[in-house]
Amino acid sequence: MYLKRILLGIMLIGITNISNSQSYTGFLSDNYNGVHGIITNPANIADSRLKLDINLIGISAFFGNDYIGFKLKDALADYSDVFDEADTTPSPNNSLAWNIDVLGPSVMFGINEKSSVAFFTRGRGFFNLNDVDGSLIEKEGGFEESQDFLINEGLISGSANVWAEIGVTYARVLLNNNQHFIKGGVSLKYLQSAGHAYIYADGVEVNYNAGNRLVETSGELIFANSSISDDGGNFDINNGSGFGADLGLVYEWRPEYESYTKLDANGSSIINKGKNKYKLKFGVSVTDIGQIKNSSGRESTYDLNKIQDIDGFDGKDLEESLEQGFDLISQTPSVNSSLPTALHTNMDWNLNSKFYVNLNTDIPLTTRNKINTNRVLSEISVTPRYESALFSLYSPLSVVQYAGFQWGAGLRFGPVYLGSGSIMSVLIGDTSKSFDLYAGVKLPFYQNKLRDKDNDGIEDKSDACPETPGPIENNGCPWEDTDGDGTLDKDDDCPQVAGPKENKGCPWKDSDNDGIFDKDDDCPNIYGLEQYNGCPDTDGDGLIDKNDRCPNNAGKIENKGCPDTDKDTLVDIDDQCPNTFGPVENNGCPEVTKAVQKQLNEYAKTILFDTGKATIKPESVSTMVDIIQILNEYPHAKFTVEGHTDSVGSASSNQKLSEARANAVRDFLINEGILSSRLTAVGFGEDKPIASNTNRIGRKQNRRVEINLIK
Repeated sequence: MYLKRILLGIMLIGITNISNSQSYTGFLSDNYNGVHGIITNPANIADSRLKLDINLIGISAFFGNDYIGFKLKDALADYSDVFDEADTTPSPNNSLAWNIDVLGPSVMFGINEKSSVAFFTRGRGFFNLNDVDGSLIEKEGGFEESQDFLINEGLISGSANVWAEIGVTYARVLLNNNQHFIKGGVSLKYLQSAGHAYIYADGVEVNYNAGNRLVETSGELIFANSSISDDGGNFDINNGSGFGADLGLVYEWRPEYESYTKLDANGSSIINKGKNKYKLKFGVSVTDIGQIKNSSGRESTYDLNKIQDIDGFDGKDLEESLEQGFDLISQTPSVNSSLPTALHTNMDWNLNSKFYVNLNTDIPLTTRNKINTNRVLSEISVTPRYESALFSLYSPLSVVQYAGFQWGAGLRFGPVYLGSGSIMSVLIGDTSKSFDLYAGVKLPFYQNKLRDKDNDGIEDKSDACPETPGPIENNGCPWEDTDGDGTLDKDDDCPQVAGPKENKGCPWKDSDNDGIFDKDDDCPNIYGLEQYNGCPDTDGDGLIDKNDRCPNNAGKIENKGCPDTDKDTLVDIDDQCPNTFGPVENNGCPEVTKAVQKQLNEYAKTILFDTGKATIKPESVSTMVDIIQILNEYPHAKFTVEGHTDSVGSASSNQKLSEARANAVRDFLINEGILSSRLTAVGFGEDKPIASNTNRIGRKQNRRVEINLIK
């Protein structure tokens, strides 16, 4: 049958042209995969556990479908009969994918503490066939020439692309904030096509009449290739070129980041690059962004509306069946090949230092039936693994689009890695709709691990006592206790003499030699008495000097050790008149009464001056002495000396005369010992008469001096 030939031809093309999805299953979750980390996420190579990784050769191949299930025993017994013995599950939209991913000579290395680069070469093939009616390829599907059949195919599409890549990856640490760590990366790659082929048809119908052996077909079919024949063909490396890119981010949660930091001999912090530091790691990436611009190849559209004898297709290959059996509607250059853009997410849980569980998803971002567009198969996988620098072991459990559940196993031992994402399913199950294998050889150079046997935070090569914990201040060795008093020398103020810890390793002192140790002596630097905890009581009043306001004069305790000589309840130290009884509110001094004030003014009125002058007459000296005696009885009272005149003469001359006489009295008192701060002189002239100035007696009364208390 021509249509069967077309479909089988496309499948043969796919078998020889294979892809990237489901590559290196299990191995890509390994933190020691080195340059392979760029395949799913270019950010992986930043802060890698390898300082240098050289991949020599690695290959990963995968086949998955929802139509045919192989039996391993049949394949091992006779490979040529494997299709005849296989179980089939035909449906109106059977699909399959077939791929190969060859990682050629590639290298990854760190530039500095934060950045890493990789240079890689890669060969890739990718084949998808979508929505085939399984009855068309059913091994006993009713295609006997003696039987009628009618098939309405609907939409069918398929594409195959083979290309080579050469690229560069740059990855960098974006955030390193103690517990939170983020790195990002990008891969840029040049693509060189080695060939492509694709088919697309919608609404194709086939009606076979066994009686007249005629086949009636309808619909249109698009077929294109570039130097790829239906039997495998030859590839031309000049079929086209393009550019692609991969982008990725990785976040790590590092709750115990401090345990991965050690100290060197200088006390500087250094990071243990040889250890994984995360408890949880999350990654997200988008790969294969771009396309290949095909420079050769043709796309042919055929009109399938025709009735033909079935014998007209015998012995013809795919292109012959189309070219000789149907009319060519149009022919144009092949459309560009779209890369199998995909979204990858990854979560890795560090159970302990060597056991991990990884959750990975691959999600296609390309349209299923778009012309000349390949796509990855959707997949979700959980991979428990044992991981160390030299050896890792994985056992991925996956659910793959079309193929269903898969169970695999893989390992890495030094430079060798190999495995399969489905080997256990194939070995244990009756049939398998998917199978993959990978293997390769590389030269890994591991990051140095910082050793710290005694767990004192100092790397062993900088630790003078690597077997015994000690501080960096003592080069990693424990401190000594020379005098054996339980206080380490570093904390012992007397390392050669034993003493209690409370005194920093020194024996207790008695600084004042009063027989009481300083620790128990309230006055350690002053000789004192035991009953007073080493403090003195100089005046013997029962109150120690440091609490005694009058340490040299005995006094009552309630008076804080001070005496009260005049018994006015104000202690002498606070009493401005300690020898004279006076109220507290007047600072212990007696108050100036109205009678005293009156007596002062009577004395002051008898002070005589030379006529028209401010000179005090000698006969007034006895009066001044009486005034001084009164003022001394009130040493803290302040007074105003006031001068007054009668109205004889001008007002200005009287004012000056009154001021002069007031100052004369004030100066006399000061000269006799009265404090100047207690006296103020002021003249009022003729302004404040106390009698009439119209007669001699009145004027005499108005010529006076008064001494008044300042309140």
